[in-house]
Amino acid sequence: MISREQVRALVSRTGFQRFIIGVIIFNAVTLGFETSPAIVAKFGGVLHFADRAALTVFVVEILLRIYAYGWSFFKDSWNIFDLVIIGVAVVPATGEFSVLRSLRILRALRLISVVPSMRRVVSGLLMAVPGMASIAALLALVLYVAGVMATKLFQHLQPEHFADLGTTLFTLFQVMTGEGWPDIARELMTKAPLAWIFFVTYIIVSSFAVLNMFIAVVVNGMDRGMTEELVEAEEKHAAEQKASDELLLTEIRALRSEIAELRAERAPEG
Repeated sequence: MISREQVRALVSRTGFQRFIIGVIIFNAVTLGFETSPAIVAKFGGVLHFADRAALTVFVVEILLRIYAYGWSFFKDSWNIFDLVIIGVAVVPATGEFSVLRSLRILRALRLISVVPSMRRVVSGLLMAVPGMASIAALLALVLYVAGVMATKLFQHLQPEHFADLGTTLFTLFQVMTGEGWPDIARELMTKAPLAWIFFVTYIIVSSFAVLNMFIAVVVNGMDRGMTEELVEAEEKHAAEQKASDELLLTEIRALRSEIAELRAERAPEG
């Protein structure tokens, strides 16, 4: 029977990881082909077989990893992520569950968990969530204050965009993204020439200031994540070096003991 150590060595090999990455990319491409009715009509059977084959590979891989790591497999959030993705894929996509067929493309997201660089980026984003939540609250506050002001100022001048608070908030969100705001501002400025002051101030605060804070927080989170990863790697290397040094010292002590014994045996003869 194959031992857990052998299976663990297999799933940890670089070649095995590259094979899984290749299968994920291949499966994502075949699922993309299934969106074309012409390709499905001509190669539907081949695409279905390719999809089943890829799913089989993923299921076998997950089972191997569970066997190799045991309960510790479930302590890693990335392993849980992979398990959920594969679990959704194996649910029968017929009848009431036919909508789950569209979720098969989620398997492509497994690239995040198997490609270290992508995993670092996502980990950085997750570490930045607390800071991003604070900035999102600040942005919501700015949007709300600007929405109330714009509704009071412009609802009678441009009711199609500022009739009530809900309509105004949607308009200001559109302005914040930079989509079509010059047309809205120019039309409004024909009736209120100084309306540009409100729009310029709002765009500077919402787009250039608050949204750039998101970037700063995300970059800081990614930098912190990479720093922690480097620290963990150094600690692991230090532990391995310590174990190697202790083994070397043990061998040296054993060698010295053997030499001492040999000298002791030769001493009476001399």
